[in-house]
Amino acid sequence: MLIGHVKEITRYPVKSFQGENVKKTQVMDYGLYGDRSHAFKDESREDKFLTITQCRQMAQYKAAFSGAESLHAFPQLSITQPDGAIKQWGDPAILKDLEALSGRPLSLVRYAPSYVPLGAIEEAHLLMITSSSLNELSKVRGGNVDGRRFRPNLVIELLQDQPYSEENWLGKTLVIGKQVEIHVTSTCTRCMIITVHPDSAEKDPSLLAAVAKERNNQFGVYASVFQSGEIRMGDEIRLKE
Repeated sequence: MLIGHVKEITRYPVKSFQGENVKKTQVMDYGLYGDRSHAFKDESREDKFLTITQCRQMAQYKAAFSGAESLHAFPQLSITQPDGAIKQWGDPAILKDLEALSGRPLSLVRYAPSYVPLGAIEEAHLLMITSSSLNELSKVRGGNVDGRRFRPNLVIELLQDQPYSEENWLGKTLVIGKQVEIHVTSTCTRCMIITVHPDSAEKDPSLLAAVAKERNNQFGVYASVFQSGEIRMGDEIRLKE
């Protein structure tokens, strides 16, 4: 059954940095190609990464691959700093700046194109929201809510404009395009990260309060990958019978 189309595809090459919108990409066993494949390990805590939760200024950094996707090595990874300067992944100045901002000792982590563990990728392979749900939340808030705050991998345009109907997909399988299959596993419990503006890093606690009040702190759904392959913007999304 056709339920909608892929409106936006976003991957986050560096954990807790802004992501990049792409027109097409490979869905790997772990999620979108290169998603959270690079990160900053927080050496002050055991087996933990530095995230926006500990350092909200991370939201102002942008990460993007340049070049074709390859399973042998990632394309060049460029980092745009809050001041607009562009550096490459591994530049010691970025590490130094984030250590100063967070007050924590950090080290670089990079995984392979073929494998990124769930600890880096969050709780599941993919995070999805629908434009219908985002529009409904904007109405409740009385103003436009920036979808980037929710850090989705996929924004879905529904065939029928039914806000929060994605929660009815739990336990079901979706087919995206010609071959990708994903299994919807759970709703996404939101945290303070959605309160941080992606451009200014300013906090707005009222957004989290609204999601908690209106949706029991749930917004969007997680999914695991069953069948990998390529997806493109505009791909049909079907609910598997």
